Amino acid sequence: MVKINKNTKIVILLGGESLEREISISSGENIIKSLSTQGFNTIPFDCKGDFIKNLIKIKPDVCFNALHGLGGEDGSVQSLLEKNNIPYTHSGVSSSEICMNKVLSKELFLKNNINTPKYKLIKINNISNLNKALPFVIKPVQEGSSNGVYVILNESDRNKLPKIKKSWIYGESVLIEDYIEGIELSCAVFNNKPTEVVEIKTKNTFYDFDAKYEPGASDHIIPANIPIEIYNLVKKTALKCHNIFGCRGVSRTDFRWSGENNVESLFALEINTQPGMTITSLVPELLEKQGISYSDLILYLLEDASCDR
Repeated sequence: MVKINKNTKIVILLGGESLEREISISSGENIIKSLSTQGFNTIPFDCKGDFIKNLIKIKPDVCFNALHGLGGEDGSVQSLLEKNNIPYTHSGVSSSEICMNKVLSKELFLKNNINTPKYKLIKINNISNLNKALPFVIKPVQEGSSNGVYVILNESDRNKLPKIKKSWIYGESVLIEDYIEGIELSCAVFNNKPTEVVEIKTKNTFYDFDAKYEPGASDHIIPANIPIEIYNLVKKTALKCHNIFGCRGVSRTDFRWSGENNVESLFALEINTQPGMTITSLVPELLEKQGISYSDLILYLLEDASCDR
């Protein structure tokens, strides 16, 4: 735990080299603005190349991890900070690594009796000849913000598989997952308590990159207009995921609900250890509905920072 005051040297880790670089910069700028308005000493730090030597020279009292994607969410930067005894926010090495890896996440979902869409792992070189019943979803094993996600609904979409293979930049393996027709839901956990549940409506096939980050591209309904039994199940499952994955600070679990009023109709898709802090991000909006301001969220995460997470 870190005691934050006006003399605390707070370094905001942002940017990096992942596909989510611009989103990370946006999150970081919002965090800096919030802290600066309150009179705190912040230093923006772009995590490009062999950055750890320069970071050590700054001698931060604490790092706010505003990185997104590979390098920032997968345990890599967390491991470097641990080795150099620099306190940091959000989840630790193991939790970050597992949550960023969709296969490891699904294995842990199933081990703990958490319903998740059926899936299999194949090589991208074999995707053109994939013989799977429609509809299904193609996902990278390790990416965020819906980068590299394709929903295959019909034969016209299936005919695009060779093109997807040719343009694929997300590693040699690909996750093939059953597509769940239904409603997109999400729930965060903050200070070990679940937030309200949000229903996400978008004109797109799913909650893709544009729907997440373009202002007005999606509607967030809080609280979600779903049966109370499903609503409570989402909250219960989000908290369970936060705990079994060993998350710290704040997390967000995404779901699909197929419409029936039973346990089997709710599917956990993935858990996010580094939720966005942009103007369109879900977690700040969910917490604001509960009377927790953006500034309070940032300060809580900083004071929760530590090593050995």
